[in-house]
Amino acid sequence: MMTHRIRMVGMAAGLVTAALRAQSQPAAPQLKFEVASIKPAPDMMTVLSAGGKPHLGMKVDGAMVDIGGWSLKMLILTAYKLKPYQVSGPDWMDSVRFDILAKIPDGVTKDQVPEMLQALLAERFKLTAHRETKEQPVYGLVVGKDGPKLKPSVPDVDAPPDLATKDAADDGRGGSIKTTRRNGDNISGVIPNGPNGRTNIAVANGMLHMEWAKMTLIALAEGLVPYLNRPVVDMTGLKGTYQVTMEFSLADTMGVVRAADQRNGVAPAGGDAPAMASDPTGSSVFSSVQRLGLKLESRKAPVEQLMVDHLEKTPTEN
Repeated sequence: MMTHRIRMVGMAAGLVTAALRAQSQPAAPQLKFEVASIKPAPDMMTVLSAGGKPHLGMKVDGAMVDIGGWSLKMLILTAYKLKPYQVSGPDWMDSVRFDILAKIPDGVTKDQVPEMLQALLAERFKLTAHRETKEQPVYGLVVGKDGPKLKPSVPDVDAPPDLATKDAADDGRGGSIKTTRRNGDNISGVIPNGPNGRTNIAVANGMLHMEWAKMTLIALAEGLVPYLNRPVVDMTGLKGTYQVTMEFSLADTMGVVRAADQRNGVAPAGGDAPAMASDPTGSSVFSSVQRLGLKLESRKAPVEQLMVDHLEKTPTEN
C-alpha cells in the first residue's frame, strides 16, 4: 500500500513538473517577413492622369512579395483567407491603401505568405481582432419543387489535340484558358483541367455562358457569392459532382468585376464603379440557378466573422 502511494505521488509530481515545464517553454515564433517596406500608395487617378501605369495587386516573384495599391481590408482578407462579408471593422479600411515590398525568409514557401501578412498587420499596423460566429442573412441553395435537373459527371476523357498548345499560358494550377476563339463579338474558350474539371466559356448575345464538367454543389454555392454579395450555403444535400451549366448577364458579371476592382483600388473606366446590390432580385443568377432545378432562398445562418478590435491607419516606420 505504501509503495502504491509513493508511486502515485511520484506520478503526480511528474505531471506537475511536466505541466510547469510546458508552461515555461517559449511559444513557437510567428512566421514573419525577413524585411518589409510599407509606403502609402499614390492616388490612382493622379497616376493615370500623368500617363503612368498603376501598381496594383499582389505578385510573388521568388523570395519577393510585391503588393500594390491594396487597402487594409484587402490585406486582412488575404492574410486570414476570408471573404469580404466575413470582416467587420472601421469603414476606412477600404480606402487607406499601401504599396508593400517584402522578402520571404529562406526555406519558406509562397503558400505561407498569408501567415506572414498576419504578422505584418499585427506588428506594423497594431491589428488586434477576434473571431465571432453571428447569424446573418445568407442565401440557401436548395432543391426546387420539381427536383434537381443535374447530370452526374462523366469519367475523364483526353482533351482534343488542339488544346495541347505549347504556347498556351498556364498559371501552374491547370486553371488557365488554353484555347480561345473569336467570331465578331462572340468569344469562346476552354480550361481543360480547371478546379471543376474541363470548363467551357463563351460570351455571346450579352451573356457569359459557363459549363463545368465536375462541380460539387458546395463549389457552385461558393461561386455564386461574388454575384450576390452575401454568403451562399449549400443546403441541397446532394453529394458527388455534376455537369453544371450557368449563364450570367454581362451586366451582372461586369458588376462583379467592378466591385472587385473597387476593393483592390483599380480605377474604373468612366467613373466610379456602382456598388453591387446586396439582393439583386431578378438577376441572371437566380434564373440560371432555377434552370438547374435548384433555388436560392433567403435564410439566416451562423457565419464566422473576424471582428477588428484595433487597427492603426499609419504603419510603424520601415
